[in-house]
Amino acid sequence: MVSRKGLGGAFSNLFTANLASSLGDGIARTAAPLLAARLTHDPVLIAGVAALSLLPWLLFAIPSGILIDRIDRRRALALANTVRTVLAVALAVLAGTGTLTIWWLYLVIFVYGTFETLYDGAIRAVVPSIVGRADLARANSRIEAGELVVQNLLSGPFTSALFAVSVLIPLGTNALVFAVAVVLAFLLPKAASGRQFSATHDEPAVAWYRQFVDGFRFITANRMLCTLWFFSTFIGICVSAATASFVLYLLGPLGLPEALYGVFLLTGAAGGVLGAALASRLGSWLGAGLAMAIATLLDALALLFAGVVPVLWAVGLGFFVSTFAVTVWNILVMSLRQSIIPGRLLGRVHGTWRTLLWGSMPVGSIIGGLIGRVDLALPFTIGGAASALAAVVFFRFLMSLPNPENVDNGDRIEAAPTEGLLLD
Repeated sequence: MVSRKGLGGAFSNLFTANLASSLGDGIARTAAPLLAARLTHDPVLIAGVAALSLLPWLLFAIPSGILIDRIDRRRALALANTVRTVLAVALAVLAGTGTLTIWWLYLVIFVYGTFETLYDGAIRAVVPSIVGRADLARANSRIEAGELVVQNLLSGPFTSALFAVSVLIPLGTNALVFAVAVVLAFLLPKAASGRQFSATHDEPAVAWYRQFVDGFRFITANRMLCTLWFFSTFIGICVSAATASFVLYLLGPLGLPEALYGVFLLTGAAGGVLGAALASRLGSWLGAGLAMAIATLLDALALLFAGVVPVLWAVGLGFFVSTFAVTVWNILVMSLRQSIIPGRLLGRVHGTWRTLLWGSMPVGSIIGGLIGRVDLALPFTIGGAASALAAVVFFRFLMSLPNPENVDNGDRIEAAPTEGLLLD
């Protein structure tokens, strides 16, 4: 058996930096719904937490993408995590002084999400600049697995357990790990800057405000990519509707204790880690298209099962399978997009993609919250059924999608250096 080569020192540096930031993300994503559940029991207000965390993708994903394509991408990572450090400190102060309200929480979540658009776009744009096209699925699998481990296996139980003792402990830790991530961003290798793409293409200087439609033009000029964009958006709305009031579903009718909320999230983390471990292999064995088609249908059926069988073990099983399928899908679709999009356009196209996809998810969250007022299991049933129907209708289209290594986007760059060095 022939072993596959490593992904290089540049990727190792990026992976380590992303682990630190992911730990902060995990703490924030676990603490936010728990804080909201202490402040209100209204499903719509709880759904507002999910909606406001995604709304910045509708408003700021494209401007963030333009910025990512114009500046050193390491600086974009550092800027995003600096702001999130400040926000974590502010939230700790509000909670510690007893002045935190649902409206202050909304504001912090919105600003946090705004700079997440910058961080997410930058980290996704860096990967194809330091690994080859044939290795994209492996690289994205490792990043996804690392994020799942620290966000759910580590930070989820840590946050929920200590949350019951004092909210200041996880919130203070959150500020610290984001500060560490800022430092690590400046230690990424020069290849992570993305400058090698602009040096290769003689693209004339264009004012930033004229680049808003670049990503849209690129996506709509590619029929396959455009179809995939709208399909992904519909599935995203269904999933966000199904899971908008998930915390109330668990803590309410299913009777899960608050202190065990993070422990329950381990079921999803386990499914995600398994998905990350198998995504690259499934793409190789089945072909990326067939693997993505099966993953979409599996996710839909798992959501439907969690709604139809409203008991804790069934919801846990559905959560495990859904997260497994979503992780496989995310890795393969991200790898395919990275192989199609030229390096100089990665930020703008990624921002445009997320503007529609993640920008529409708040609509799904609000719909799910309204449905949850009737019955907290009903969003899973309706969201799962709708996404299952879409998965069946588009199954043949998804099967036709190519493997990333079979796509040529025209980029021609020299091998990236692997040694670490200070940002210059």
